[in-house]
Amino acid sequence: MKMRRRLKWNFGAIALSAIFILIALTSQASAAQNLLVNGDFAKGSEDQPDNWRTEAWINKPEGFVTHWHHPGTDPGEMEVNNLLANDGRWMQPLQLAPGWYQMSVDIRTENVGAKESGASISVMEDGIMSPEVKGTSGWQHEALYLKVGGHGADIDVALRVGGFGSLNTGRAFFKNARVEKIDAPPPNAAPTYDLMAIRKAGEPVPSGSWWSMVLTFVMLATIAIVGWGMFVDAPIVVEPKRKR
Repeated sequence: MKMRRRLKWNFGAIALSAIFILIALTSQASAAQNLLVNGDFAKGSEDQPDNWRTEAWINKPEGFVTHWHHPGTDPGEMEVNNLLANDGRWMQPLQLAPGWYQMSVDIRTENVGAKESGASISVMEDGIMSPEVKGTSGWQHEALYLKVGGHGADIDVALRVGGFGSLNTGRAFFKNARVEKIDAPPPNAAPTYDLMAIRKAGEPVPSGSWWSMVLTFVMLATIAIVGWGMFVDAPIVVEPKRKR
C-alpha cells in the first residue's frame, strides 16, 4: 500500500515537472520568435535603449527629440516627438532569410498631423509601412507583412513619425515591437509587400528602345574603326637631320 502511494506520488511529481518544463520551453520558443533585439525596450541606460538608434530628416534638437521610457509595472516605451515637420524614427538593422514576416507594434499618438504620413512601423524602403496612426489616439496594434525572396535581405526597421517626402509633426509612443517569421499572411491581410519586387522596380533602367541602343553601338564602333584606319594609313614623316 505504501509502495503504491509512493509510486503515485512519484508519478504525480514527474507529471508536474514535465508540465513546468513544457511551459518553460513554450515560453522560450515564443520569446525566440521576435527577431528584434530588445523589442520590448526592457534594456538600456539613461535615455538610450540597447540595440536601437535614432535618425531624422532634420536631425537637430530643434527638429525632433526621442525618449526611452523605462519599463516598470508597464512595458517599456519609446517616444518620437517631431517638433518640426520631419521624419523622425527609432531604427534597428535586421538580416532576414527568405520567407514571410509579420512586423507589428502598439502605437499611441498625440497631435500627429492628419495630412502627411503618421506614426507607423516601417521598413526604410519605398513606402513599406503599416497602417498609420494620426491625431491623438489611444493604443492601437498595427502590423505589416513582408515577403523576402532571393538569398535574404538586410533591412532597417523603423518606428517613426512621418515618411519619405511626407514630413509630419506630433508625438508617438511605441511598445511591444515585434518581427516574426511566419508561413504566410492571414487571408485578406493588409498591407503586404514583396521586398524583392520593390527593389527590382527601383533599379535604374536603360532609356530608349533596343534598336536605338543597337544603332548607337554600331555608330560608335564605326567611328572607332575609321579612326583606327586613319591612324594606321597616315604617312610617317621623317624630318631630315639638321647640320650642326
